[in-house]
Amino acid sequence: MNDASTPVSDRRARGHRAVVTDVGRPLAGPVPTAGPVAILPSERDLHVAAVESAGGTVAPASPDTRGIVWLDARDPDGLAAALEASPAATWVQLPFAGVDAFAHIIADHGERVLFTSAKGAYAEPVAEHALALTLGTLRVLQKRARARSWATEPEGVSLYGRDVVVIGAGGIAIEYLRLLAPFDVHVTVVRRSSDPVDGADRTVTVDHLDEVLPSADVVMVAAAMTSGTAKLLGAAQFRLMKPSARLVNIARGGLVDTDALVEALRTGEIAAAGLDVTDPEPLPDEHPLWDEPGAVITPHQADTPEMVAPLLAERIRVNTAAFLDGSGEGFIGVVDPVAGY
Repeated sequence: MNDASTPVSDRRARGHRAVVTDVGRPLAGPVPTAGPVAILPSERDLHVAAVESAGGTVAPASPDTRGIVWLDARDPDGLAAALEASPAATWVQLPFAGVDAFAHIIADHGERVLFTSAKGAYAEPVAEHALALTLGTLRVLQKRARARSWATEPEGVSLYGRDVVVIGAGGIAIEYLRLLAPFDVHVTVVRRSSDPVDGADRTVTVDHLDEVLPSADVVMVAAAMTSGTAKLLGAAQFRLMKPSARLVNIARGGLVDTDALVEALRTGEIAAAGLDVTDPEPLPDEHPLWDEPGAVITPHQADTPEMVAPLLAERIRVNTAAFLDGSGEGFIGVVDPVAGY
């Protein structure tokens, strides 16, 4: 029993857990060849320990390198150079769930190199942030935080019983649905496939997005950023939404047309937007989105380094074990070079 009657010293911190949706997914290419693993661009003790605890050997990058753990999400050119210097490498672990920055590298090397991402690893903290933005915009906290005097006009609505559209069906979306469950909402998931999603009332494919937007009280974006999903939500979509609708984006800023969003907020086509990601990013200091009273913006910190480090280490450990096993089974977060995520 773990409640208020349990002594603090006897309680164990739960910590975050991965929300994995691709267990058993077949590899997109050949089975990687086991061997030394390079952790780049610089080693960190936590990640070295993760490789070694799985039975792997960490060594500097060389022609003998077979696996690369790449830790810098902002340096795709560095990874490209590392792959050129390690022609025998057959597995690369990327640091984030989103791999759009590495799309050209995955396309160039995907036939011989297995790329795995962190998708699902950070789902819990990011979904928690998505729920915070959802509740915050419904309760008009973006306006309350800017206020300099006591408001007399009642505003804000409850999440209970609302219609929520979730775009995407990965780990973040799945965890968000779990967090929504106590609110008795009606959920529609929009994804590439029409296969049912646990926790959703219905699932539709992306080509039906415009059909489900008019009834949505909240639209939460948790899709992968690809060439096919760029500006998935633009002026036409905002015109379809309720004037009371809230948009939440914790995926990638490029999924939303920023100019159209600013106009939709300015004209009242939608009521509010909770954004942890923007396009461009970082959002320039003088950008008009900062001045929109309906917008609350957080600086891409739905997950912080403190939250991420142990979760990435566990993903590295699991995938290193699969890499050494040699059967091609057990990898998590396998990237499809064709789909781009």
